[in-house]
Amino acid sequence: MTFIWVLDTDHLSLLQREHPNVLQRINQINSGNLAITVVTLEEQMKGWLNVINKYNDKFPQSENLIMAYKGLRDGIEYLNKLRLLDFDQSAYNCYRELVNQRIRIGTRDLRIAAITLSIKGILVTRNNKDFSKIPNLQLEDWTIITSSD
Repeated sequence: MTFIWVLDTDHLSLLQREHPNVLQRINQINSGNLAITVVTLEEQMKGWLNVINKYNDKFPQSENLIMAYKGLRDGIEYLNKLRLLDFDQSAYNCYRELVNQRIRIGTRDLRIAAITLSIKGILVTRNNKDFSKIPNLQLEDWTIITSSD
């Protein structure tokens, strides 16, 4: 059976910062089995756009504005290398079910979970507190090295 590991936004950030335990786990799997969701893409892009918008005055310090746009460009180039999972009809149906169950976690986290459930994937996250509330969602935290690794 082939698994798809879905990095949540936090784990993607750890990967981008080359967290050693996350890199070790990435090296143990087929990169074709690794993905992020379009929701994570949204969160990353919003972050860079917020940085850019912070410098909306007429003449911001050039290095700040240049670095903000470079961050956006670098982020897009980095994310283009990853498999991107859509919020499609199947994910939407899972999302509606989770909303109807009144699971109390953030909307974007609920959407990430719904996409992961819709493909029968494994969500890679440190946010066990929230994501563990979702029935049948498989979780892994790649920042922790267990004895079986």
